[in-house]
Amino acid sequence: MHEFKTIAKIHTDFPEKFGIPRQSGLVPELTARIVFEPEFRNPDAVKGLEGFSHLWLIWRFDVPVSDKFTATVRPPRLGGNETMGVFATRSPFRPNPIGLSSVEIDEITVTSEGPVITVKGADLRDGTEILDIKPYLPYADSHPEASTGFVAGLTEKPLTVSFSVPLPESFDKEKESTLIKVLSLDPRPHYQNDETRVYGMAFAGFNIKFKVSGKTLTVIGIENQQACL
Repeated sequence: MHEFKTIAKIHTDFPEKFGIPRQSGLVPELTARIVFEPEFRNPDAVKGLEGFSHLWLIWRFDVPVSDKFTATVRPPRLGGNETMGVFATRSPFRPNPIGLSSVEIDEITVTSEGPVITVKGADLRDGTEILDIKPYLPYADSHPEASTGFVAGLTEKPLTVSFSVPLPESFDKEKESTLIKVLSLDPRPHYQNDETRVYGMAFAGFNIKFKVSGKTLTVIGIENQQACL
């Protein structure tokens, strides 16, 4: 049996799973860097890629895979109350820990680490292992007429995001609008609706604390993660 090789790792602003957009492309402002492993740092490996605008990333989940096959899961989009077939969902709890994301190419540069691909819209945790990269082909990969099964009509309006505390001076101001977009998508599990609960989300070196009341998310604390160590 062929053993999969990690060809690269992606570096994002999310050191933890919580808060990552649930699908790629939902926050196109999010940028990430794909750095190849030493074995694959030959610039010839990305020759011609500069002519494409988007990529498919095939990657490895970091969650353990059970030896026992589970045919059904509880999709968060349905509030965790209904079951669906695992192959009708994008749940990470699958027979094989493989994910698929479509991202936009921002730039490709050759550095001391070999070719580095900067992408937009990734939905991956920092350090996620990339198993393969393929160009996105609109004539074959895009299906505007496709039906969306049980998620049809489940698109939610974004939350209004407010701040009861100012952003620290050390926070990258260019990431402010990106943070707001991420928070507006409501990082909480869909089945949680406790207005008194304080949530914490790691983003760009900071721990963002917030509460949600109705359709308003309020940031109540921003702590530098390095200062908390």
